Amino acid sequence: MNQSTLFDSQESSIKNATEVRKIAETWLGKNKIEKTINLGLPEYDDRWNYWRVALLAQQNEREPIGELRVDEDKVICTGNLEMIAERCKITHSSVKRRKSPSITFRPIESRVLLGDAKDVLTDYPPDTTQLIFTSPPYFNAKPECHESLGYSDYLNMLRDIFTECHRVLSEGRFLVVNTSPVLIRRPHRQAASRRIPITYDLHQILNDIDFEFVDDIIWEKPEGAGWHLGRGRRFAADRQPLQYKPVTVTENITVYRKRTDMLIDWNIRNHPDQQAADLSRIEGKYERTNIWKIAPANHPEHPAVFPVALAERVIRYYSFRGDMVLDPFAGIGTTGRAATKLNRRYMLIEKSKAYFKTLCSDLAENNPIKSYEFAAGAL
Repeated sequence: MNQSTLFDSQESSIKNATEVRKIAETWLGKNKIEKTINLGLPEYDDRWNYWRVALLAQQNEREPIGELRVDEDKVICTGNLEMIAERCKITHSSVKRRKSPSITFRPIESRVLLGDAKDVLTDYPPDTTQLIFTSPPYFNAKPECHESLGYSDYLNMLRDIFTECHRVLSEGRFLVVNTSPVLIRRPHRQAASRRIPITYDLHQILNDIDFEFVDDIIWEKPEGAGWHLGRGRRFAADRQPLQYKPVTVTENITVYRKRTDMLIDWNIRNHPDQQAADLSRIEGKYERTNIWKIAPANHPEHPAVFPVALAERVIRYYSFRGDMVLDPFAGIGTTGRAATKLNRRYMLIEKSKAYFKTLCSDLAENNPIKSYEFAAGAL
């Protein structure tokens, strides 16, 4: 596991967001505006070594109207306090806010399922899963899908499955997808090869389904990892303009959240198992940039597996202990192995009988599988 981009978190005399909220609430009380303003999720700025807390008007919590910067001996408001107070003049009776629902998770044990995720997920209710991490099959992969399906059919397949994923995902929780443009090799010397921009076409589909884009992370592999694709070899030989094609050593990790009017800290403060939430706190080293340097993985039974280290980072950053992690394109079960290691449950769905057999065998070596299910649509 390459940890060249991992850093130790900075020490601060203020240890957690709860302390920051108390300091901020006291400051607001002294300035007599605590009844007309809400606080966003405190975030530690390790560049400047202070905490940042967004100030939100109660009538519109989606747009910050100011910010408090908090350290051990002072609170600074980045904005005109009088203007902030004026914008917040509104009676509680006139504020129309959705009642904050309670959070409950279904106690479903870890399981592996054989079948098409579109069909399998219809049997499961909302709040089944709290994180979805997956890598869809390549457009030109076999037997999952192939060129003869047509690219529009491939995208429609992804739309159907991610629509079901949206339904079973808990409110405000995350979908993380590993994709990259796919190279369609030229059929003969007189034809040109093509690259299909799956990542960018998938974004519009997820946005239409009602996932909100959050972040783009770049998975960077060691230099030379993409030479097997053949890109860059001709240019390396003769250096003619127009023939430049860089060797691809990156893949996209795009992060989405199920769209909601609830802030992220609602999921944290109202988690049904606060002990699990506390134990899930990210301690020690963590990724500070959106460039993750991780060596690729390989497996004799699958041509395109992602490394366990990648799954571990996603699960660690976007879920709590005990959460259910869903992978609707499970392959050989990498997501399940990472989830088990991090004390999460998993739901793995795989359409290929060959991959499903390998998945079950690999998982059983380290952790007994508690539930097998077989559904229609398997290959």
